[in-house]
Order: sequence, then structure tokens, then C-alpha cells
Amino acid sequence: MSPHAAGLRRVHRSLATGLPLALAAVLVAAGTATAAPSGDARVIRTATLGEIPLGAFGNALLPGSVADDHGIKLGGIGSDIYPAGRKGEYWTVTDRGPNGQIKVDGKKRRTFPVPGFDPAIVKIRVAGDTVTVIGAIPLTTSSGKAVTGLPDQKSRDEAPYTYDARTPLSYDPNGLDTEGIVRAGDGSFWLVDEYGPSLVHVSARGRVLARYVPEGLGLTGADYPVVEALPAVLLHRKTNRGFEGLAQLPGGDLVMALQSPLSLPDADAGDASRTTRLLRFSPREKAVTAEYAYRFDPVDVVDPGEDDTSELKISSVVAAGGDRLLVEERTDRAARLQMVSLRRTSDILGGPWDDDTTAPSLEQLDDPAAQGVPVLAKRLVADLGKVAGVPGKIEGVARVDHDTLALVNDNDFGMTDGAGAFDAQGRLVDSGIRTTVTYVRLPKGR
Repeated sequence: MSPHAAGLRRVHRSLATGLPLALAAVLVAAGTATAAPSGDARVIRTATLGEIPLGAFGNALLPGSVADDHGIKLGGIGSDIYPAGRKGEYWTVTDRGPNGQIKVDGKKRRTFPVPGFDPAIVKIRVAGDTVTVIGAIPLTTSSGKAVTGLPDQKSRDEAPYTYDARTPLSYDPNGLDTEGIVRAGDGSFWLVDEYGPSLVHVSARGRVLARYVPEGLGLTGADYPVVEALPAVLLHRKTNRGFEGLAQLPGGDLVMALQSPLSLPDADAGDASRTTRLLRFSPREKAVTAEYAYRFDPVDVVDPGEDDTSELKISSVVAAGGDRLLVEERTDRAARLQMVSLRRTSDILGGPWDDDTTAPSLEQLDDPAAQGVPVLAKRLVADLGKVAGVPGKIEGVARVDHDTLALVNDNDFGMTDGAGAFDAQGRLVDSGIRTTVTYVRLPKGR
């Protein structure tokens, strides 16, 4: 069968699942297989998402939302991955859309080449070496408008600019930089966001039902309910380093992972720290019910080629039965999976470490455990940096079965930083990095 015929066949199958005709018509998928065992864990399959024009994708969901996609293809769906029930099918979520940084007069500016892009929940199917989009849900406000991925507040977020970093764009209080995703039993979704940072409850059709933010955030002008229900200390999150991981425990509680240590009391302390936080949230109570201190391994242990502690991040957390959690700590090049148990005795919610006047702060402690902080004990499950075939920048992890994980990478929509990201005609110079789903088999007993 020719690649063209195979593509049409995939679209026809997608239509059978109820995918909107306008969207199905623009989907193209292709893939390459990669598998190479190394060490204890090994890659058993890799599937690749083909090239789908971003403008066609976005406009099929929300007509007129993308005026010019600058030649960018759909990507960024690797912000997280969550099983969709059927074998090989997953829910994924995009981040805020294509963005980069360009220096102008010696200062970095954050660029949004497709400012009308609307973050979306994307349903995919993995078959053989191919990832196919079989559904997509745009994220919308109470009145049905796009939330967009633009920054919320001038006082807290980077200023947005056009693709060439020359023209300022407007802030958008509805904007979300979505990351983690889980699906609740009633069909609604929970997402986390880096801007607030926030926890976002979304209907099965993508409408934002509520956005839970830190106390004192003062976000006004949003076209959906904003609830100040998270600890105020989270106001000290690093720029672009809010919540990134989200897990759903068996009883329905949610666990949110702060990507990086807080900038507490200042940015230098946050950059040097190896202590970040996990928060437990009860959807029934609509409140945070516990908080935990999580300690990164030294950066050169996670990534032997890195010496900058500020590159450490949590990008994914996955429920592993009971109160156990699989935590992915990473840099952009390497990642390690750790198992932790969320014990009641490890809860620090409402204590001195939530008071931003405490000195030294939790983030400043060289050895928190020695100072009486109940840091989560952890056990290494897999060092993905030593597994041949695992790509960089893994941001989503899902359990396929007891011994198998599905990993998805964030390809940043094929964008790179710098003025060379676009050619003289304003078209993307693609990085060549593709979105992939990589299956990893763990050793028995892990």
C-alpha cells in the first residue's frame, strides 16, 4: 500500500471515531521504528507523529483562530500522556503553542509566532511505528472563546512578542500554558498550568469549568471562574516553571508537581536549590490537602554532561498504586524515574515552609532532612538517560502495564531559539525533532 493510500485509510478510520471532518482532512501520519536494548530497561517500540500543518489543525477546531502558522507543524503534544482506555490510545495535551526566545539589544524576548494558537487536548492512537491523531478538543472559556497560550499578567509573566521579537503582543488573562493531564471518571479532564501556577478543571468538551490558583494571585478579566485555593507560597514560582506533572490517585485525589524549586527568597536561591514540592488536591473538597518536599538528585547524577542545577525539572508524575507515585526528574537531555510513597508523616502543608518569611527557606537548605524536613524517600526505577533509543525532553509518562511505560517527548513544534528560527520569508526553519511515543520495558520487579 502506498503511503498516500495508507494516510487516507487512517483518516477514514478516524472519521469512524467521530473526529470532525474538517480536522480529519488535514491529518497525515508517518513513522520510523527504533528499538535498541541497553542496560536493565530497553526500548521495545517507537512510533512517530507525521507532519500536520498547525494552521489547518487549529482552524479545523476553532475556525479563524490561526491567521498564519509560519510553516509550523503540529507538535508540542508531548506535554503529557494519559491512557484513553483502548489499547494504544492516549490523551495528550499541547503546551501554550510555538514559542521561543530571541535577543534584542542584549535582552531575551519571548516570541509567540502563532498567537492565535489554542492549547488543545489531543487523542492519539499508536499502531506499529505510527502515531495518528484520532480526535482533538480545543480549550475554551465559559463563552466558548479560545483560551490561547499567551501570558496572563504583565506583573508576573514574560512579555509576549511576534515571531521576530519586534512587535509586542497583548497579554491574555485567559491564557494557559497547559502541561499535565488526567481524565476523571465523569469524562471531564484535569490539567495543570505553568503560568499561575494553576490546576484547571475542564469539561469533556474542553470548556474551562474552574481554574485553581495561589491565594493572592489577583488574576482578573478571565472568562471562566478563577478560584484562589492553592498555597500563597506558590506565587514564588520561577518564570515558566510552574506545575508540569499531574497524577490521579486511585481514590480520585490529584497530585501536582512543581517543575522546579521556588524562587524563595530570590531567583538565585531557586536556581541553586534541589528541593521542589508536590501538592495533593481533593476534587471533592476543592482544596489542597497535603504538600510534600521532593529532593532532586545532583544534576550531574541525573545528567552526567550537565553542571547547572537550575536545569533540573520534574515533568511527569504517574500513579503507581495506592499512594505510590512514579516521578520523572530530568534535564532536557536525560531523565530518571523515581518511586515515592506519599506518607502522612511527610506532609508539610501549612507549616513554616509555606511561610515565605521563614529564613532560611526550604529551598535554601543544603540538607533539608538534616533540618527535620520529612523529605520524600525515593527509589530509582529506571535511568532513561542510559537506555538507547529514548529521545531527549521526555515530558509525559504513562503506564501501559506493570512492566511497560509509554514515553512522549516535547518537540517544541520544531522550533529553536534565536533569530535563525525563521527564514527571510518568516517561515520556520524546522529543527527536525519529531514527536514520538516510545515504549520502554522495565526489568521485572521494578
